[in-house]
Amino acid sequence: MTWCLAHLIRILMRCVGEAAINGKDIPSLLPTPSIRLFVPFPQKREKKANMTGPYPSESARTKAVFPLSNGTSHGGWSAQLVSKQDNILTISMASPVNAPVGVYTLSAQISSRGKDFILKLGTFIQLFNPWLPEDGVFMNNHAEREEYVQEDAGIIYVGSTNRIGMVGWNFGQFEEGILNICLSILDHSLNFRRDPATDVARRNDPKYVGRVLSAMVNGNDDNGVLSGNWSGNYTGGLDPRNWNGSVEILKEWKKSGFRPVRYGQCWVFAGTLNTVLRCFGIPSRVVTNFNSAHDTDRNLSVDVYYDPYGNPIEKGSDSVWNFHVWNEGWFVRTDLGPSYNGWQVLDATPQERSQGVFQCGPASVAAVREGDVNLDFDMPFIFAEVNADRITWIYDAYNNTQKRNASDTHSIGRYISTKAVGSNSRVDITEKYKYPEGSSQERQVFEKALGKLKPHAAFGATSARHLAGEEREPSISGKFKVTGLLEVGKEVNMALLLKNLTSDMKTVTVNMTAWTIVYNGTLVHEVWKDSVTISLDPKEEIQHPVKITYAQYEKYLKADNMIRTTAVCQVSDEAEVLVERDIILDNPNLTLEVLDQARVQKPVNVQMLFSNPLDEPVKDCVLMVEGSGLLLGSLRIDVPTLRPKERSRVRFEILPTRSGTKQLLADFSCNKFPAIKAMLSIDVAE
Repeated sequence: MTWCLAHLIRILMRCVGEAAINGKDIPSLLPTPSIRLFVPFPQKREKKANMTGPYPSESARTKAVFPLSNGTSHGGWSAQLVSKQDNILTISMASPVNAPVGVYTLSAQISSRGKDFILKLGTFIQLFNPWLPEDGVFMNNHAEREEYVQEDAGIIYVGSTNRIGMVGWNFGQFEEGILNICLSILDHSLNFRRDPATDVARRNDPKYVGRVLSAMVNGNDDNGVLSGNWSGNYTGGLDPRNWNGSVEILKEWKKSGFRPVRYGQCWVFAGTLNTVLRCFGIPSRVVTNFNSAHDTDRNLSVDVYYDPYGNPIEKGSDSVWNFHVWNEGWFVRTDLGPSYNGWQVLDATPQERSQGVFQCGPASVAAVREGDVNLDFDMPFIFAEVNADRITWIYDAYNNTQKRNASDTHSIGRYISTKAVGSNSRVDITEKYKYPEGSSQERQVFEKALGKLKPHAAFGATSARHLAGEEREPSISGKFKVTGLLEVGKEVNMALLLKNLTSDMKTVTVNMTAWTIVYNGTLVHEVWKDSVTISLDPKEEIQHPVKITYAQYEKYLKADNMIRTTAVCQVSDEAEVLVERDIILDNPNLTLEVLDQARVQKPVNVQMLFSNPLDEPVKDCVLMVEGSGLLLGSLRIDVPTLRPKERSRVRFEILPTRSGTKQLLADFSCNKFPAIKAMLSIDVAE
């Protein structure tokens, strides 16, 4: 009898793809899950049981036992009889808003003729639900919900304050297998390994889940998803610039037996975390902060060092990154109060330990703006990223002395950017993080934050701000000006503009250097230096040419294409004037073209065009292509060696599987160009 019953039960629980938002009740646009029971017994009583995690219990809300009823749900788990036809029952199931996310086992207890039978019906996955007003991740605006939950491709901003660029990213949260991999991320966390029952029970809280994921997307403590590398040497793995999206990273992590994938940098960590958050139903977006401070000692200032010859020095643990990328997740903060609900910073890039682990956030964006650095989590670090003072020092290793050169209270935290809702435009959200630079509110918030930190930190940073106004005005000013095209393979042409601000003649000794760098300021190699003495008449302004040849920087330029130029300008008996500028060289264009009308399940031809701009061959050429809804997995094409100035034309085929506007992403790499990017929006018809 048991055997017969087991073989007559069928479960039909529908979701959109594998990563449906079908937990905690279902949005009206999704089909309602139903269970059809083929039961031949005339008399019966039924109960349903759901459970999740290794030690399910009703007290921890990881197990629920509930009867089949004709009434409506009152907030807990419930199973309601929808219809009865012959011996077929259609049953609708509802879940409570505070149920933990994860994989559940569904069983039925059936009593008939004095006998009880417990049958395992199958499993289903419970996710957060941004469509449901009672859910902690509820997002009311439809367009925002579509962008921050349903959109499976996006844009990440990179570069520098004077040259903001962008790269496409394939989030791919609906791709086959991704939801299961994302669930396994939670099950590999340190929290799960230490206390699995408590960890699973806490997965009803997006704040908790987000913090665990910020630790697990990096592999520093826990064999998480990605291994970070900012050295400029990526032997044994992939240059972080070569990734097109999260899907291949997550699949590689699983394929390797859950060992960290090599290598990631901040936008790779952020793109991957964004995939996982959206996969779980937490609205999320990727955010870029330009001139991002890395303050290691909680004093709201970062110290930057140069030697008297203009060489940047890696001294101390503070740094300023040209850009840094993190995530924002949208959810309530029941621990802080409703004024701190909404966007929360989550950062998976391993920078500093928090509670002994490389994790960061969630930190309320509203709290960052108001300087509430005493609140959870990691508020002092995130506040400093967008508000710290930048203190420049001249360090003389020969005499073991250092002199404070300048204090800059305005340059940190610029052009904080994210992709616009429904378009590929850039939106500046700096005002969400801080009041206008230099305003009275901004000053008040900074002092408030200092007051909430340790007394000695408050004194040190307050002094830095006060001293900034007391520093002696220099007699000269200087800046670097770009005078030619900035392209890889071409000579870099700039000019150092020096101006005498006084009515006296000045003699200036100038020491200049140029270094290739990684975007976070890591020095790679000195590629140029020069020293000159210049006489300036009263109020005179001159331009001193700076030329850096391709032969000088070619071997040392990394995929960031960044060169840091510095000049230390010394007028006798006066403090040095430091002039600096980071430049970014443009790669040659990589073009993608669709040759046919794109339709679902119809092969489409795409063409890649690339011209070698150099006077020498480029070899070891590889084209990597991916795009959710356009390709299953990724496509790798080996491209033949290109002669000097030769144009390459490569055709390949894609097979769209979903209609709508989809994003095709390409990365072209060779021995002379480590990572050239292209993206193309393709409208796919039914």
